[in-house]
Amino acid sequence: MTHRENMVAVTEDDSAGQPTAADGPGTDAAREPAAESAGAVADEGGAAETGAPAEPSGPDGPDGPDQAAAADETAADETGAASDVDEDDEEAPDAPDGEVADLEQEQEIAADYLEGLLDIVGDPDSEFDMGVEGDRALVSVVGGSLRELIGPRGEVLEALQELTRLAVHRQTGVRTRLMLDVGGYRARRRMELAALGRDAAEDVSRTGVARRLEAMTPFERKIVHDAVAAAGLRSESEGEEPNRRVVVLPAG
Repeated sequence: MTHRENMVAVTEDDSAGQPTAADGPGTDAAREPAAESAGAVADEGGAAETGAPAEPSGPDGPDGPDQAAAADETAADETGAASDVDEDDEEAPDAPDGEVADLEQEQEIAADYLEGLLDIVGDPDSEFDMGVEGDRALVSVVGGSLRELIGPRGEVLEALQELTRLAVHRQTGVRTRLMLDVGGYRARRRMELAALGRDAAEDVSRTGVARRLEAMTPFERKIVHDAVAAAGLRSESEGEEPNRRVVVLPAG
């Protein structure tokens, strides 16, 4: 049996017509200039045909935004905390009232999925606390034997959260940012990592030597980055998953 306690505070169609030009009647002599004109049109990216000015192929052209976005992402990854600020870890604004029902639906789907999963693994006594943080649905598993659902460094919990999100997405067709916690693990881990970030910043300030921390998940690195920034220092991430870690840098 499971008990659910809901605490709810919250949740282009580009159509581009491409004009087509119909070939009108004319002589061969008239067609030759037309062919030359069509070549000029092609050279200018079709601007003459559509009546729109030709788009440059440089940074301001059609590929510019994608190239700029990629450059921004690379720069962010090299400069520190921004590299680990994915959408799961950002503070979310309060959801409009119209989205509350959507978040409630996410909670119900997630709870049903987790209930069935816990029955399979032999832990039917767990309960669910549900709420909302900004525009993100929260589901927390409480009670029962939960250690196996967390795993070393929360690895099982992270995998379980992804499976739960997939279950929600399958039914709603909408990508979800639902956050799953088990036995208050995330809250405890936040406190531990914030303290670790503060201690590392203090150590680096005293010695002037950069300090590399243990490998962490994106969720964990984001907390450390925030703690280091609050202490007035800069940090960055290095390495590849799953061995990516925070490096706390001295001032200057």
